[in-house]
Amino acid sequence: MKTVITGDLIDSTNYPPQHLDAILNVVNTEFEYFRTAYDADFKIFRGDSFQGVVLDSSRALELVLTVKTAVNKIPTKNKKISGLTDFRIAIGIGNINLKRESILESNGEAFHFSGRTLDSMKGDYPRLLLKTADENLNDEFNVHFALLDSVTSKWSVASAEVAYYLLKGKKETEVAEILGINQSAVNHRKKAANWDAVALLLERYKSAIGNYTNV
Repeated sequence: MKTVITGDLIDSTNYPPQHLDAILNVVNTEFEYFRTAYDADFKIFRGDSFQGVVLDSSRALELVLTVKTAVNKIPTKNKKISGLTDFRIAIGIGNINLKRESILESNGEAFHFSGRTLDSMKGDYPRLLLKTADENLNDEFNVHFALLDSVTSKWSVASAEVAYYLLKGKKETEVAEILGINQSAVNHRKKAANWDAVALLLERYKSAIGNYTNV
């Protein structure tokens, strides 16, 4: 089994062209990183949406949160935008029957799970859902993801920025050096982001999905 991740930018029509361009540049940079670090293939389509295939399904949540924090940390002063820059994202895990050179021309259960789940997501929330053939697994993680939504909805740009670098495996001292602040400020932002709880969810996802896909 493989994972397909599909996402679309929330309130994309409210972004001026220069801001949308900045968002897409950031997302494309992350996708290049995913290709080398995760052997994952991602493409942008329609100018405000993306889709990707991840071979190691247990790592998919890491990629999702990396994309979300990468755009969360882009400041916006547009009064039409509510909260941080963000995506709705659906994770689908299943078989892929047809894999063409372009993932946008590929097909299979994982694509259907991801694409149809994203299509069902309306309004501001939920912003993240999981769909597999195991409804108990879906129920567990969609409750977790609802709680995650409630945590990330309270993030500031500063909190998202710290979470982004922690997802990249940086230590507090390294994050402090990158951001030009002291370590105590990084630790404060880390606590404000409820990072310890987020890290526990990442570990739970990695374990549960690893077991599910290896059966």
